[in-house]
Amino acid sequence: MDNSNNILFAYPKHAALGRVIPKKRIFDAVKPKRRVRDQITNKVNKLVWQYKLAPETINISSTQSVPEIQIFSLTLKLAGMNGNAPQEVLHCIDQSIGFPIIFELNSAKDDNNSPDWIKVAAAYKRPSQSDYSKWVIGEYFETDWMPADTIRTTLPVVMDLSTLYEEMLRNLIPVPARQEESLEELIERYQSIVKKKRECQKVEAKLHREKQFNRKVKINQQLRELKAELDELTKI
Repeated sequence: MDNSNNILFAYPKHAALGRVIPKKRIFDAVKPKRRVRDQITNKVNKLVWQYKLAPETINISSTQSVPEIQIFSLTLKLAGMNGNAPQEVLHCIDQSIGFPIIFELNSAKDDNNSPDWIKVAAAYKRPSQSDYSKWVIGEYFETDWMPADTIRTTLPVVMDLSTLYEEMLRNLIPVPARQEESLEELIERYQSIVKKKRECQKVEAKLHREKQFNRKVKINQQLRELKAELDELTKI
């Protein structure tokens, strides 16, 4: 599903940190499996804690669920628009940091060049209802790769960090929100759309393989019903 909301946000200068985070800090905090550890070692050139969005840096009230929002920059060992975000890597970093994170992934032609492509990725991260000291990390959403010099947009004007976080995440979900639809409802509907599209693709493939006319009629009816359900899910 294409993402039409390819927006880069401009963060206030007084929220800037620019602190390089050693990979060892992530390894010590999470103790990832060898496969994930190797991915971080082999795919990530540099991890930088770029911005801290908090009451003292952007003058927006915190909430219990979102006390701060961190902006992390990952310089990846790849060139150009090369694939999706390394989700296991992002998940490992998310596990090591006790705040919601928005990731900006950068790719460059070599280590000495400034980034030439950028994409934004994040998962919906929230405190566990059973234990507020633990975090639940959902699936990752991401923009397309964009030129690194893409003009950035100012942050949404909101009253608190929870609302800001939700607005930033909505930008990553490739389905327009319905009026008064909560973030959780939007994510659930998006997941249903993805599942329904897969079902449609399977039935279409089955229809193309079927030779008997009476069976093709039944399969075609099933496909029409699935597409009608998909239309309902995508209505705004």
